[in-house]
Amino acid sequence: MLKLIQQHLEEVFKIKKVDLAIIGAGPVGTFAAHFAHLHGLNTILFDSLSELGGQPQMLYPFKQITDIPAFGTIKAHDLIQRLTANLENETEIVTNHKVENIVKNADGFTIDDSVFARSIIIATGAGAFKPKELPLKMNDGIKKRVHYFIRDPKKFANQTIGVFGGGDSALDLALELANYADIKLIHRRDQFRGLESNVQKLKSLKNVEILTPYLPKDIQLIDNKLDISLKEMGDTQLRHEQFDQIVVAYGFRANNRFVKKWGIDLKGTNIPVDRAMKTNIDGIYAAGDVVSYSGRVPLIALGFGEAQIAITSIMCNLFPEKTLTIHSTSI
Repeated sequence: MLKLIQQHLEEVFKIKKVDLAIIGAGPVGTFAAHFAHLHGLNTILFDSLSELGGQPQMLYPFKQITDIPAFGTIKAHDLIQRLTANLENETEIVTNHKVENIVKNADGFTIDDSVFARSIIIATGAGAFKPKELPLKMNDGIKKRVHYFIRDPKKFANQTIGVFGGGDSALDLALELANYADIKLIHRRDQFRGLESNVQKLKSLKNVEILTPYLPKDIQLIDNKLDISLKEMGDTQLRHEQFDQIVVAYGFRANNRFVKKWGIDLKGTNIPVDRAMKTNIDGIYAAGDVVSYSGRVPLIALGFGEAQIAITSIMCNLFPEKTLTIHSTSI
């Protein structure tokens, strides 16, 4: 009996061993996992969110992305679906897990006392993100009608929706929701920070009203409607508007400073890398919007290439005896 118990404990506390651990399951992380599978790397993929896809899936799943090669335009949700198709059969996926500790060993890294990885790719994008909240006092009943993420615009059908913000996210949200609801777009300036073409599209829609320059000053739930007091900039008069629900698009606070406790050097909130996408720690690489180097631009497509460079470098390091096949037409 004692022997059986001992065997059970060894099985429970056994550390999983992999060639590669990828931290971050956004577009770049999921593509990296697929590319690693093509090269035969035993891989595990971590993400702190409940599902794959990162910010595109969580923040703007219906946004049309226009800078992915081979696609004139593709919805963020559709892009994530394509990137993750069959991925669970290629890679071990661990969601709802924020990696806390990485300890360097002689021949790899121990991650959260549960995984031993010979190499690591950090693909956390802009980092952990939290929405900038509406700066008004709200009870629980009001909070249920205030949204920072929109997953299904159809749930707002046949309602009056307030959209607060002046950047690209606010304009994209207003345009998408206008397909189903009456929209009032509220911004504190007359000029918007988002694409002028989207501003003109909104102005052309009969079910969209643009209110500028206004700041929200108070919010109440009256007769099953959100009653919001708006103060015009430079004036003391208040204007009251009623909504069924509102969407706040003031942006997000995101950073990657948590990697410093792993010994990773940072430049601002990004990770400096060399041409092989190596960080300052041998065996740890980074790809996507988390990285920093001269001339880099924040494009998903560029992150895909960085992931390929990192994995090629990892293959050469872990298996120097192998003749590495680079092109997919030869894999």
